[in-house]
Amino acid sequence: MTVVGYVAGLWRYPVKSMAGESLDDVEVSWNGLAGDRRWAFIRGHRVRSGFPWLTIRDLPELARYRPRFAEPGRPNASPLLVRTPSGGELDVACPALAAELGRGVRVIKQDRGVFDAMPLSLLTTQTVATLGKLVGTDLAVERFRPNLLVDAPGGDFPEDAWIGRILRLGDLRMRVDRDDKRCVVVTVDPVTLARNPAILRTIARERDMRIGAYGSTVEPGRVAVGDPVELEP
Repeated sequence: MTVVGYVAGLWRYPVKSMAGESLDDVEVSWNGLAGDRRWAFIRGHRVRSGFPWLTIRDLPELARYRPRFAEPGRPNASPLLVRTPSGGELDVACPALAAELGRGVRVIKQDRGVFDAMPLSLLTTQTVATLGKLVGTDLAVERFRPNLLVDAPGGDFPEDAWIGRILRLGDLRMRVDRDDKRCVVVTVDPVTLARNPAILRTIARERDMRIGAYGSTVEPGRVAVGDPVELEP
């Protein structure tokens, strides 16, 4: 196998479109990172649509809600608490939290995760840096909401060469199945909530809307920041 880089960051998002948790290590199952995107809020007037989820596209303030597991080491069994922008903390299923997010909004839980496409999202530091140069500003990795951030020296968009291949990251083996088609979520700064439309315009012009990659688990296992990333033959 060929070492192509190392794991530079790990994130899970217990509630779809809310702030992510930065992790030092995590167990990855067939359904993605333990505790990732298991909860989501649904817009009451779009329950029957093909995309009923309440997201940063509709409500950028979601990025300021910070979920945490009461027992971080047991995300699949632990209560999930959400710190609100005002500083309060509510159980994710508390009706007051849904009411705060909008009229008719309700929460759901799916043990297999609420994913737009696939359970694993991967991005490289090189891709973020190159896109930042094209846009003309430094870009925070968090606005792209990856699960796995890889530092892979040697090219501008390393993920392109991994599509259809299998990577080993620590004990995890994942297939890089397809590139990640982006939407307006990447235009929202996760800290200031300011929008920068130039980011999506640049991705559309230079990359046909595609930045990063989606993948799936081939062999479950634990992955940690600092682990080597190997490309299988």
